[in-house]
Amino acid sequence: MGLLDGKVAIVTGAGHGIGRGHALELARHGAKVIVNDLGVSVTGEGGGRDADLTVDIIKERGGEAAGNYENVADFEGAGRMVQQAIDEFGRLDILVNNAGIVRDSTIVKMSEADFDAVFNVHVKGTWAPAKHAATYWTDKFKETGVPVGGRIINTTSGAGLTGNFGQTNYASAKAAIASMTQTLSLELYKAGVTVNCVGPAAATRITGTMPGAPKVIEADDVPLDEWNRMDPAVSSPLVAWLASDEADHVTGQVIRAVAENIILMKPWSDGPTINNGQKRWDATKLGTQLATDVFFTRAPGLRY
Repeated sequence: MGLLDGKVAIVTGAGHGIGRGHALELARHGAKVIVNDLGVSVTGEGGGRDADLTVDIIKERGGEAAGNYENVADFEGAGRMVQQAIDEFGRLDILVNNAGIVRDSTIVKMSEADFDAVFNVHVKGTWAPAKHAATYWTDKFKETGVPVGGRIINTTSGAGLTGNFGQTNYASAKAAIASMTQTLSLELYKAGVTVNCVGPAAATRITGTMPGAPKVIEADDVPLDEWNRMDPAVSSPLVAWLASDEADHVTGQVIRAVAENIILMKPWSDGPTINNGQKRWDATKLGTQLATDVFFTRAPGLRY
């Protein structure tokens, strides 16, 4: 009995890299998979049927899969993708939003088009499939009154959680996805849908664009019984578990999977606080108060 037997999943951006790793892992545990990929370059140009590469591997290994070539940032296209899962496999249980591109440069050199393109693929390309999947699941919940057990697993990155030089578009998009995850988890909880976010690290086509990056690896290049810390499928077991019934108590979480480490990220939370006793702050004194009691860069004995 597989962990995901009887489940139907969509994985976006699954023609290569991390997405392929997720699709292969979900299929290995029994899920039927819609493999989405627009077939573009890492900068979002061109097009092709790269999804078929992953579909073929799944089928060769005895699984069930079908390719999808929609642009997930196109609202109608995202809807057709969700409908394909329902039409071909009878249902939808799992949505893994993984599609993404990069167009790196510092803000001074970055064009508006490069900012918009990256933000569109990552943020709208997460929101649009989630919108259609959520509508399908909440309609089922309204009909039956029974929690549906849906799963949305989004993708963030270290750049989105801690920042990265030359990636204002990519980092802000990945931060938005983490925030979207937390909000969707609140909105869909009643219907029995969990929403979580995974932050992987691997040697992919995207990281391969960076200076000094390791050689690009495909998920199927690394046998299951071998260890490679930069394997694109390093985070895939976590994704498979989050997609399973075992994880029905976990939602609204951002979890990094880096090499052999799984790291639960702490959300934004209140830090050191100062209170001015219902009086307007004085900008000429505020620097000293912040240095002493918030940033701790000034000794308390030198308060004023």
